Amino acid sequence: MSLLSKLRCITVDVTGTLIAYKGELGDYYCMAAKSVGLPCPDYKRMHEGFKLAYTEMAKKYPCFGHAAKLPTIVWWKTCVKNSFIKAGYDYDEETFEKIFRRIYASFGSSAPYSVFADSQPFLRWARGEGLLVGLVSNAEYRYQDVILPALGLEQGSEWDFGVFSGLEGVEKPDPRIYKIALERAGKLAPEVTLHIGDSMRKDYLPAKSVGMHALLLDRFKTPDAVEWKKSGATVLPDLAAVQEFLASGNKLS
Repeated sequence: MSLLSKLRCITVDVTGTLIAYKGELGDYYCMAAKSVGLPCPDYKRMHEGFKLAYTEMAKKYPCFGHAAKLPTIVWWKTCVKNSFIKAGYDYDEETFEKIFRRIYASFGSSAPYSVFADSQPFLRWARGEGLLVGLVSNAEYRYQDVILPALGLEQGSEWDFGVFSGLEGVEKPDPRIYKIALERAGKLAPEVTLHIGDSMRKDYLPAKSVGMHALLLDRFKTPDAVEWKKSGATVLPDLAAVQEFLASGNKLS
């Protein structure tokens, strides 16, 4: 019996699987600084500052501040301010407010993202096969409400339900986020569900731990993919290959 004939639902990771960031973080921080007449921050320092600030905020206030009832905009404002400070830029409050508004608006729009060419066709194919399609992402509400629709990935035509960490208060790799997805799919059994993502730690292992089928995408030829395959995971280059793999009646390794 082929895997496709067993399935009733496919869940898909978003960033790195369906969409990717365009350009560098520094591009958007530079544009924001220039909009208030300031020179570009150093790209490398800004990138390192952001990584440190984001890691700290995610640890202190996980799921974009869900449990602390911190508004998303306040979470990001603190994160961005700390990013600048760690990179060596301490703007006065009025200047920072203008810069932040520009950055927050940019990342709340479709501008910094691109959709992989095979994403929409794959999602529509899956739904055309009678499968429920869910999105499971460590992301805040703007992915669901603004960004994905603006990118042409609409609930109702490309996907049926979403599980976003900022709305649920649970984030990958916590297996509970996959249990929420099964509930949202109509209390489906995990063995009739396939999860597709690009991270062994956040996607493959926790999905498998709750009994779901899982496979990994290696869009960017990561060196880790060699180890993924050695550990027994099915690894495919893109969603077009996943569609071909499932339509051909293959089984997962």
